[in-house]
Amino acid sequence: MQTERFNPAERGLKDLGWLKSNFVFSFSSYQNPVRAGFGLLRAFNDDVVQPDNGFGLHPHANMEIISVMLAGSMSHIDSLGFNETVHKDWVQIMSAGSGLRHEEHNVGPDEVNFLQIWIEPKLQNISPRYQRRHFPEEHRKNQLVTIVSQEEGTAHCWINQNAKLSLGYFEAGQTLRYSFNPVNKAVFLFNISGTLHVNGEEFKDREALGIWETGQLDFTFPQESRFLVIETPINH
Repeated sequence: MQTERFNPAERGLKDLGWLKSNFVFSFSSYQNPVRAGFGLLRAFNDDVVQPDNGFGLHPHANMEIISVMLAGSMSHIDSLGFNETVHKDWVQIMSAGSGLRHEEHNVGPDEVNFLQIWIEPKLQNISPRYQRRHFPEEHRKNQLVTIVSQEEGTAHCWINQNAKLSLGYFEAGQTLRYSFNPVNKAVFLFNISGTLHVNGEEFKDREALGIWETGQLDFTFPQESRFLVIETPINH
């Protein structure tokens, strides 16, 4: 098994007052040649948006863009005709394909915290697509729940790539064995909160780990923990 640890202290920081971003990989004004991505995972941003602020109308093309809502309420308006608000425990994905525009704003009284994730698509220039699903935390206790998958279905969001994203919420004392096909696949693990151990290695709040050349991970949870697992192709 090969690993690469992504320490919070090594991330790019952007503070615009209304927006505070932590960049694991090169993004916006943060450019790090040794942190260009992990496999086909191209962006992983931990964003905090202040009330009555947000991102104005802007375009995207040929990228899979996923938002995992950790706190707050955020509007979503796009050129496909969607106009809605998502809250904590909601996940949304745009397969930007041949091109779309969207805007999003914090429409609640509290800060919005969300994970912004970009993954390169499998097919170029597909028809743009938007989906969102709700994953209430109370229904996910001591489970690893698929939130995004290449497989069609009503229980998760669809992605235009051989990738999968899963949310975990485990109580102290629980264990988990995670298996995946290691052929051309790697795993990016992000610990949202709490403390967890992966194959005996400890991870605390907001720490991340890249893993490859294995097909199995063993988790133990000395504390209540929330985390995200991303399976991503290593290359096309």
